[in-house]
Amino acid sequence: MTGDFEGRVAVVTGAARGIGYEIARQFAARGASVAVVDVSEPGAVGAADAIGAGAMAVACDVSDSASVESMLASVVSRFGGVDILVNNAGICERVGVEDLTEKQWDRLLAVNLKGPFLVSKAVLRHMKPRGQGRIINISSIAGKIGGLMVGLHYTASKGGVLALTRGLARELAPFGITVNSVCPAMADTDMGGLFQGDEKQRYLAGVPLRRLATAGDVAGAVIYLASDAASYVTGEVIDVNGGVVMD
Repeated sequence: MTGDFEGRVAVVTGAARGIGYEIARQFAARGASVAVVDVSEPGAVGAADAIGAGAMAVACDVSDSASVESMLASVVSRFGGVDILVNNAGICERVGVEDLTEKQWDRLLAVNLKGPFLVSKAVLRHMKPRGQGRIINISSIAGKIGGLMVGLHYTASKGGVLALTRGLARELAPFGITVNSVCPAMADTDMGGLFQGDEKQRYLAGVPLRRLATAGDVAGAVIYLASDAASYVTGEVIDVNGGVVMD
């Protein structure tokens, strides 16, 4: 599959580590030029250096429109355009609804839901003139089933990402731009590390495949949705959950 994305430019947010890093790495391995975008500049630089040739690091707060515009200007200046956007940046907290503060709610939704909106909106001026583009949003099983041992604000944000995906898919289809989501369950990443011990084992007992998702499992679904093989797929959700939810 080396060279599948030769000549294409992919922007991956939240790419300094975990799922985002693996997505960026796999795009680069397949020939794409990749913008490794993260709120942590040192993290983005380290990830881009590890990926190697064809990767650039860009610091960006996806919840801030000025930061988003600056990031895309840097990417277009370096690579000439954007073909693929992966909205992966996100944060997760575990807190009960009665302990959830307004500040926590606003902060998490600003990153997890406002962020994909801002970056998707900003990238359109670079995709529409080309008559094609791929936008892939990383949601979560929590957004489909109403929570999975996470905070209500996280659940609401990921449910919102699914609605955002379908709304964008309808609006952007006439321009040749597809928009889809990937919904992982608990993954073997830093974020998945919120769950440990007996709690983790109880979760695994309910997973038909009896293991956590890997970053590579999620990246594989993203690569498919960005590929020519998925050119007629839009407004869809790919579940990567080991069979926890089947629909």
